[in-house]
Amino acid sequence: MSDSKKRMRLSQAIPLIHVQACMKLKSQANTLVFSYLWWVLEPLLFVLLFYFVFKHVLNRGGDDYFLFLMMGKIPFLWFSKAVNSGAMSIQQNKGLISQRVIPKVIFPLVNCQEALYKQAFAFSILIVFLVANGHHDVLNWWQAIPLIILQYLLIAGVAVLFSCFATFARDFTVVIGMFMMCLMFTSGIFWDVNTIQDPALRDLLLMINPLAAIIDGYRKVFMYQELLNLKYMLCVLAWSITTFGVGYWALNRYSNTLTRRLFA
Repeated sequence: MSDSKKRMRLSQAIPLIHVQACMKLKSQANTLVFSYLWWVLEPLLFVLLFYFVFKHVLNRGGDDYFLFLMMGKIPFLWFSKAVNSGAMSIQQNKGLISQRVIPKVIFPLVNCQEALYKQAFAFSILIVFLVANGHHDVLNWWQAIPLIILQYLLIAGVAVLFSCFATFARDFTVVIGMFMMCLMFTSGIFWDVNTIQDPALRDLLLMINPLAAIIDGYRKVFMYQELLNLKYMLCVLAWSITTFGVGYWALNRYSNTLTRRLFA
């Protein structure tokens, strides 16, 4: 009986994640004056702010720097908001956990799915800006599909792993903030990783920082009509599988311990 129940929970995980994510989207939209429009305005406002600072205050960037910045900042916002939300998801569902036995991995995945649906709006605006600025060569854009899938897998893996750490020790939220700050300045959001003169150093950065490889991939696909580097994409996949595997194992292995920590 217990095995059948366990199989039932696993089979229902994906539709449950989708339904919960949609419910959270509707709930947030109903509480905001601009509703769904915020999912487009928020990334644009962030990009405009950094564009003004780097382009007009620091006098950096070229002719397509606004698009260049969009290619870096929008994927980073997706990563940072989804991971931060996923990391805190178990604590946010403390009341539900006290009432029912639910696999803890579902909570960060719901928040990741919610962030994915929001990101669809941001990417649609990104496409509009690309076309408006003369980037009409769409034959190479099919590569964006595996790239988006890779970023989603990376987000899910990091969110699941961080949710375990954040539940065990709430102080870990400080570490997450420092981690995001480090990524923001080392992932090539404001600068091009290909300007690194040392090929070995550039290669090392793109292999140990999967977000830098993803951002560089978006620019190759949408702006420069180049092929993705398979080596770097495989590194992103390896990071995604590793973080998700470790996080999933930890959430299941130490589920009771995390529950006690949650209600301590």
